[in-house]
Amino acid sequence: MREHLREQYRRRFGSDDEDRRAVWAVLVDAWFSRYLRGADTVLDLGCGWGHFINHVDAPHRLALDLNPDARAHLDPAVELFVQEASQPWPVDDGSVDLVFTSNFLEHLPSREAITAALGEALRCLRPGGRIVCLGPNIRCVGGAYWDFFDHLVPLTERSLAEALEVTGFRTEEVVARFLPFTMVGRPAPPAVAIRAYLRCRPAWRLFGRQFLVVGAKPG
Repeated sequence: MREHLREQYRRRFGSDDEDRRAVWAVLVDAWFSRYLRGADTVLDLGCGWGHFINHVDAPHRLALDLNPDARAHLDPAVELFVQEASQPWPVDDGSVDLVFTSNFLEHLPSREAITAALGEALRCLRPGGRIVCLGPNIRCVGGAYWDFFDHLVPLTERSLAEALEVTGFRTEEVVARFLPFTMVGRPAPPAVAIRAYLRCRPAWRLFGRQFLVVGAKPG
């Protein structure tokens, strides 16, 4: 399975890795940094090649992924756990300030696996800590959702918010349309265009196909 992940990721993202890194540098700086303020420990769930966590400025950075290529792409200071997300994480209870996950939960094999991963996130987060979830919204994407062979569980912003609440989170932010669906096969937009898009919420309603859901651990 891990070799399959390696080849699939290289085939899909290898040619535009530099573009993706540039886009994520802007996304973290212009948007996701708001969730990072004061964070001491950040965990990237389903980190892939580290496009998010490599741009995070925090004393302790953790990442979890099954892809055997992940280590080669992560900043050396990032601690990587190579394991399934639904299995217990080697992270202390209440020791993480932020869990971030992007375009990952839909790849898990079942709703039960998603619930288990969210349960581990809840356990590891400190009281008041957040989970930030980004992913394709099947209601907005439609049949194109299934163009990716490893998309297994269809999700919307509402179903994920419900899953978070059932797990024990308090939802803070639920956005149905946030970022466009995919960069695969498309040139990266310039940084100024990304920043302008993030400031213009009406544009989200036109082009957004990915949800943004933020939950917090009570307490």
